[in-house]
Amino acid sequence: MNAENAIDTGTHRSVHTPTYRKFSKDQETLRKETDKLIGSGIIEHSTSPWSSPVVLVKRKDGTTRFCVDYRRLNQITTKDAFPLPRIDDIYDQLTTATYFTKFDFKASYFQVPIRQIRSTKNSIFNQRWAFPIQSSNRWKHVLAYIDDSIIYSKNFYEHIQHIEEVCSLLQEANFKLNVDKCEIARTEILFIGDVIKSGTIKPDPDNIRGQTETNEPTTAEGAFRFVTAAEYYRKFNQKFSIIAAPLHKYSPSAVNQQKMNTSQFVLSDDARTAFHELKKILTTDLILGLPDDTLQFKIQSDASVDGIGAVLLQITPNGDRPLATTVKLVEQDDLSGRK
Repeated sequence: MNAENAIDTGTHRSVHTPTYRKFSKDQETLRKETDKLIGSGIIEHSTSPWSSPVVLVKRKDGTTRFCVDYRRLNQITTKDAFPLPRIDDIYDQLTTATYFTKFDFKASYFQVPIRQIRSTKNSIFNQRWAFPIQSSNRWKHVLAYIDDSIIYSKNFYEHIQHIEEVCSLLQEANFKLNVDKCEIARTEILFIGDVIKSGTIKPDPDNIRGQTETNEPTTAEGAFRFVTAAEYYRKFNQKFSIIAAPLHKYSPSAVNQQKMNTSQFVLSDDARTAFHELKKILTTDLILGLPDDTLQFKIQSDASVDGIGAVLLQITPNGDRPLATTVKLVEQDDLSGRK
């Protein structure tokens, strides 16, 4: 079994994007990376009217990631009708899982070969040669989100079996793993931005730390940037959006509408209170349960002049466990219309 990718551009003419300017040290890095890819058989010499430029991206560990800017090619490529799965649907399948394994694929996008008849369309240009390279358009106890994948199981014995099954399929498809970055048989694992453990999810502490260490905003842009980043965690707190409302008046559209003087920015009292209250919420133990269809559910609601909120709870032997929260802000026009 070998996976294969085809690039269908219909009757479109070939596209060519000139190479980007690079510093001398980047040219040397590019040469080494190109030679490495040629040596491993991922790319080969070619001549083609199609060409996309190479982009070198620094990884967190300081090494360089070899990327290609395929935006123009992607614009004219027929996309597979395969939408990304909903994250909440993924989490729903992990309710009873207690063991997790996360695989990291070695240069994952390079591992899917291009169908030979189309291979010249994904050529790259690096000022020395043109090469065809891998492009975009790209199983029961496995979940995948883009190039992140985990194996999940109810117990350790099952987990070992599931790992063996998946590894067998990967070997059959000739996929290679980056062993140093794989996490095997963990009871807690980070996946799609959240930490998953024993039927619960909580935020990645590293991401939370970045938010809680943010200084009080000194610009409208900084205030709005903070609240938009913090909004990801609103699912963990029923009143989050209500508390955050004063900071949204610093959105670009609101600033323009109010003709706010951003050169003499002063954070309003209600926005300052919201900023510090949100940071306080982020330091608490934010955690949600994953739904268990064998247990009863109930909804708990609340309302105030600022908004209407609700929490979906599950009745467990250890007490009610929150699964999800929602809130709708009440506009002042709605209030005045009901007086």
